[in-house]
Amino acid sequence: MSDATAVAAAASGRDPATGLSAVRALRVLQESLEELQVTRARDQGWSWQQIADALGVSRQAVHKKYRRLGL
Repeated sequence: MSDATAVAAAASGRDPATGLSAVRALRVLQESLEELQVTRARDQGWSWQQIADALGVSRQAVHKKYRRLGL
């Protein structure tokens, strides 16, 4: 948790190079966590609509993004 906290702090820092690098790292982390949770939800029988509602996006958007996983 402290690594994520440090990256989040760096993202709001005054140095743009450090801040933008931290933003990129957070984006990669977010995408990884989202994919993990979508996979878990599908494994537990969640519909694409339930996942979309939880993420605040359309069913079509979440299905398009994750259909490559064969879920």
